[in-house]
Amino acid sequence: MTDKVFKKTSGNGQLTLYLGKRDYVDHVDSVDAVEGVLKIDPADLGDRKVWIQLACAFRYGREDLDVIGLSFRKDIWIQHIQLYPDAGHKPTLTEMHNTLLQKAGEQGHAFTFNIPTNLPCSVTLQPGPDDKGKACGVDFEVKAYLAKSADDPDEKIDKKDTCRLVIRKIQFAPDNTGSGQKAELCKSFMMSDKPVFLEASLDKEIYYHGDSIPVTLKIKNETNKVVKKIKVTVDQTTDVVLYSADKYTKNVLCEEFGETVEGNATFDKTLSITPLLANNKEKRGLALDGRLKDEDTNLASTTIIRSGMDKEMLGILVSYKIKVNLMVSGGGLLGGLTASDVTVELPLTLMHPKPKD
Repeated sequence: MTDKVFKKTSGNGQLTLYLGKRDYVDHVDSVDAVEGVLKIDPADLGDRKVWIQLACAFRYGREDLDVIGLSFRKDIWIQHIQLYPDAGHKPTLTEMHNTLLQKAGEQGHAFTFNIPTNLPCSVTLQPGPDDKGKACGVDFEVKAYLAKSADDPDEKIDKKDTCRLVIRKIQFAPDNTGSGQKAELCKSFMMSDKPVFLEASLDKEIYYHGDSIPVTLKIKNETNKVVKKIKVTVDQTTDVVLYSADKYTKNVLCEEFGETVEGNATFDKTLSITPLLANNKEKRGLALDGRLKDEDTNLASTTIIRSGMDKEMLGILVSYKIKVNLMVSGGGLLGGLTASDVTVELPLTLMHPKPKD
């Protein structure tokens, strides 16, 4: 059933958490269930109970801030289950449960969490070179702990009485994708009674991380000016919807192409671009797909918003757009002393392909 088991033991040795995977797929109408097993040593519990919780939270600061009374995270969604003493949580055992129960032995207790479909996918904001601690972003965490109550704010829970594993909620591109976007602009210039026409288009709706993206350009230059340069950029916009004004845009690709278009000429060509995290490692605050410890990742996938969803529940919204810019030199009476831009924008959707298995 599973080649690798993820395991975490509490500092006191009484709790051991087992998961068969750490990536859980959002299928739009449902999300993979989180199926796990907790091994419990009931000795020396006293009047404390054993709880397992799954939380989706937005983390926006360092954990050490909590020491001085500043909250560093906001829970978007949280669910608790009492596993010991038995409080009636009896999930239907799956093959995954049975595999993990074999590893945990007689003290293993199975649990299942069902993630709602209206929660965000895991997103990490890229830390700067001097940033320490956990990165900001949206994460999911399975935590087992000893406490008298599930969530009493006045009850102090010692770190040695907890164990936790971060998991990821991810989304794959749908099988049926639509046709690509198209944008066009007709721009006139001073000292010229004829325009420059620019059309930019994509051949499909969704592109996969790491794939080359062909941008087809059609230029009709009816002026006496010269298109001296073509620049293609990709911008990532991150909207932290938990805060009303926290929205920013970062450039993740900028490429210049040396093709020129003389006056009264046409141009029809496809230019290929590939936005990659590898070229943006130093950009603090760039949105990435949720990162597990010591694992590399990629630029964040585009946020897919279903109709009727509460945007604030999504924590962070990520979108992309392609800009095509023509640098048009002056001509005629102005003798090349002026320059103007012709710019169009195309929305871009970046996602992961669905695995074949």
